[in-house]
Amino acid sequence: MGQQQLLLIVLGVIIVGIAVVVGINLFNANATNANRDAVVSDLNNLGAMAQQFYKKPTSMGGGGNTFTGWAVPTNLASNANGGYVETVAAQTVSIVGTGVEIGNDGATNVQCTAAVSPTQIIVTVQN
Repeated sequence: MGQQQLLLIVLGVIIVGIAVVVGINLFNANATNANRDAVVSDLNNLGAMAQQFYKKPTSMGGGGNTFTGWAVPTNLASNANGGYVETVAAQTVSIVGTGVEIGNDGATNVQCTAAVSPTQIIVTVQN
């Protein structure tokens, strides 16, 4: 009877170990997806700010139908979700968001790009 109990204990420890590893993997995958969603949301908000600047007259502190002069506000350039860097042209803005979690490739952080025009915001996920 002693060997049977020992075998059951070892089997139980193995099953619990496997469950812990699976739980950790699921947690990490969920953290990556949540960070990716947060970066995409931030990029959409920043894109909307850029479009506001574009449409606002220069007399009111806007761009007057140009993105020239717009920049990511300094208090939003980095937050708990990641960091954001803009590249501004007269009729387009590109904003790159780099998250804080490791992406799907397992080596680099989550990265998304927003292409902002006067009428649309297109967000693409690189990792």
